[in-house]
Amino acid sequence: MKRRAVLKSLALALSLPRFPSFSFRHDREKEADLEATTAREQRAFQYESLMAATQGFSKKNRLGQGGFGPVYRGRLKDGRDVAIKRLAAGSRQGAREFRNEATLLSRVQHRNVVNLIGYCARGAEDKLLVYEYVPNESLDKILFAPASGHSSSNSYRSRRAELTWPRRHEVVVGVARGLLYLHEDAHTPIIHRDIKASNILLDDRWVPKIADFGMARLFPEAGDGRSRVHTRVAGTNGYMAPEYLMHGDLSTKADVFSFGVVILEIVSGRKNSAFVPPADSEGADSLLEYAWRLYKKGRSLELLDPAVKASAVAEQVELCVRIGLLCVQAIPQLRPDMKRVVTILSNKQSTLEEPMQPGVPRSQRPGLRGLPYYVGSSSDTSSPTTTVKSHVSASVSDAMTTSSAYTIRSQGGMPLPSHREEHE
Repeated sequence: MKRRAVLKSLALALSLPRFPSFSFRHDREKEADLEATTAREQRAFQYESLMAATQGFSKKNRLGQGGFGPVYRGRLKDGRDVAIKRLAAGSRQGAREFRNEATLLSRVQHRNVVNLIGYCARGAEDKLLVYEYVPNESLDKILFAPASGHSSSNSYRSRRAELTWPRRHEVVVGVARGLLYLHEDAHTPIIHRDIKASNILLDDRWVPKIADFGMARLFPEAGDGRSRVHTRVAGTNGYMAPEYLMHGDLSTKADVFSFGVVILEIVSGRKNSAFVPPADSEGADSLLEYAWRLYKKGRSLELLDPAVKASAVAEQVELCVRIGLLCVQAIPQLRPDMKRVVTILSNKQSTLEEPMQPGVPRSQRPGLRGLPYYVGSSSDTSSPTTTVKSHVSASVSDAMTTSSAYTIRSQGGMPLPSHREEHE
């Protein structure tokens, strides 16, 4: 099949309503995106070959379920193991994510970003993305493996013991480098919008790879000197930055906030959205607030997962906690960018400021109109409340809830989006 015919057939298969996140593109740019995806014919797989590779998409080959649809393990005729994402039938949002992910990953090549091998588009329903298979699967399955449960969890519990502190530290460094590449070194800057433990894959050498670009957004505005844009909200509860969650203000600092949550989860072995306060937490309602309280008392090492205490390096643990807290500051300008994070993690000399208490904005207090955030009441607010830093909210618990939707304690109680929900 000639290249133009391949391009035409894929364009028809991917024909979708205009996606607002890509409203900055012209038709010519869209065509260029598709051409980039189909530049090499070997990226296109026959549906029948993927059926055979997964044994007819059998349940025993199913690796999990994502927002895009189910993911299967397969083996190609040439012996390569692959992971195949299959679009959920009738999913309009999944179809948008398919196009988004295929277009973005066709341009991306980095050690800490999952490698897209190819795709398959057959008719209106059958759309599949083919990735390199990552043996240790996603970080969350290992990091948050239950102490007891069904036999299917046994393998993850056994591998959790292999996730030593040196390996956890390398995961933190690797994800930071992957995000730096996406934000600054990719063909066009990319904001992932859904950085979390389940979207970090670990290969056979425990090298982390950022995955699931269905909600990622190209960010050409960065080249125009614009630090943020206003867009619809899409993400996962417990990981979204407050300015993005509440107002749709998107910038690379939204990924930085999510990364900060992930760092604290990796250190502690606790999931932020399922945080259960320890007896000595003094009312901390989230992992972020608990980490802050320990940090202010000089007891950051107590946050460390007991499973890795034997292999931990105290200085690295304390530094990771401090970086994590800096990344989850409520004011985006107070968060470091990923270049600075990588520099600090690389043991290069850098002056590191004190993190303020992490939090999210509530309603605007009378007399503070125009200011984005304010200090709420807290039993542990010891920092000076001056300059812009004084407007950081003192409570994390309102936003880091485990419920299916957020509620702002403001006039009218405006509802906020739940897991992966998008608003036009």
